[in-house]
Amino acid sequence: MAVPLYQAKAEFFRMLGHPVRIRVLELLQSGPMPVRDLLAAIEVEPSALSQQLAVLRRSGIVTAVREGATVVYALAGGDVAELMRAARRILTEMLAEQAELLADLRASTQQGKPPGRAPS
Repeated sequence: MAVPLYQAKAEFFRMLGHPVRIRVLELLQSGPMPVRDLLAAIEVEPSALSQQLAVLRRSGIVTAVREGATVVYALAGGDVAELMRAARRILTEMLAEQAELLADLRASTQQGKPPGRAPS
């Protein structure tokens, strides 16, 4: 029995649902990086990074190439970088809206009015 598309998407987003994995993907947007550089940028234990890289590699999101004693990771395709950029845009919009609501709340509190949107 085939997995419904919505379920496959949910699994995909669950796979992305770890801060270290997201940070790795952000770093790899600028190009391939050796593990030592990823470790320096992320500041986690080597075993923790290795575990998260393995998840990304198994899912096909990143590729790994051994160059001598060094393993270099890269994004498997440009779509992943676009997904990361889209997530940044969405979060920026959401945070901007929250900032507006917070400013409205603070302004109404300072004026002694109950919180709420000012009439347009």
